[in-house]
Amino acid sequence: MFRTTDTVLIAVMVAAAALTYKTKHDAENRLREVRKIERSIRYEEDTIAILKADWSLLTQPARLQKLVESYQAQLNLGPSDPRRIVGLDAIPEKELKVEDLLAGEPKPEQDKTTTGSVSQ
Repeated sequence: MFRTTDTVLIAVMVAAAALTYKTKHDAENRLREVRKIERSIRYEEDTIAILKADWSLLTQPARLQKLVESYQAQLNLGPSDPRRIVGLDAIPEKELKVEDLLAGEPKPEQDKTTTGSVSQ
């Protein structure tokens, strides 16, 4: 009835069909992942575009000038002297004292900020 070669060929065909199905299934999963990542990238690009537009609106010179004029008294704003802007290497380092090294890191103070009904 069935010869050994027939059985082997049937087994090979079943294995090939299973491999083909698995490969197709894996490819579809990868394609689904790629589409999900592409959607995420598109969403992030749209968010970046919106943030750039917001930044452009917030940094308009006319708007900033109005803010400067309205808060001039409170903030004491004025043009900065270009000689005041220096590189990092021009700032002297703080001298280390033995007492500071022995004391270790200072403990941070507790934040007294109250936000909503949550007190920290």
